[in-house]
Amino acid sequence: MIHPTALIDPSAVIGANVSIGAYSVIGADVEIGDGTVIGPHVVIEGPTKIGRDNRITQFASLGGAPQDKKFAGERTELVIGDRNLIREFATINRGTGDGGGITRIGNDNWVLAYVHVAHDCQIGNNIVFSNYSALAGHVEIGDWTIMSGYSGVHQFCKVGAHAFIGMGCLVGHDVPPFVMMANEQQGRPRGINSEGLKRRGFDATRIAAIKRAYRTLYMAGLSLPEAREKLVEQAQESDDVRAMLEFLDHSERSLAR
Repeated sequence: MIHPTALIDPSAVIGANVSIGAYSVIGADVEIGDGTVIGPHVVIEGPTKIGRDNRITQFASLGGAPQDKKFAGERTELVIGDRNLIREFATINRGTGDGGGITRIGNDNWVLAYVHVAHDCQIGNNIVFSNYSALAGHVEIGDWTIMSGYSGVHQFCKVGAHAFIGMGCLVGHDVPPFVMMANEQQGRPRGINSEGLKRRGFDATRIAAIKRAYRTLYMAGLSLPEAREKLVEQAQESDDVRAMLEFLDHSERSLAR
């Protein structure tokens, strides 16, 4: 299942039932889990660990050195989980020594054509990165987020779970869970991702609580400390609001408001 033109370093560890296409290059210190399919002309540099049943299509470049002038060749890693789809010309870089050392991709993500994931990003599960979306370094993306085409996230920003980043939207601040962002030079909050929540089984009561929290945070004319006090009360009756509150408390950049 390995094409004779593929170049595989002797130190690479290849699992069972792995397919590697023509002219692909698998470098030193690379591990590829069982059942993973790698198309032609793929380049994977190490140290990189890739889990089971991933599909990586032609011309993807994984595990390259971080695009960071401070990087001095220290040992850093890329770690990719299971069942991810990584499409044409996607680039995912290793971490940096002063940024934690690991770029991490979870499970069941779609990384579509021309997506870029920079050094030290921490990516959850079940995320869709649409064509040409990009993350700068040290970005965190929560589970079930959707990044629309041509969207981008500034370095060190956090995007909470179930968020929706609209087409062409540039995110320069932390985005709470469940929030939709739309483009207006820089992205602005435009409500909650209610349609996505319905598709994932959120009932009317949960969505109503999230909408109430959104109104408190964005539409009530409150300062951020005042809004937080209201959210503390609402969080007593809603785990989802509690998740939003925890996100606010761990936000290191200014919040998108």
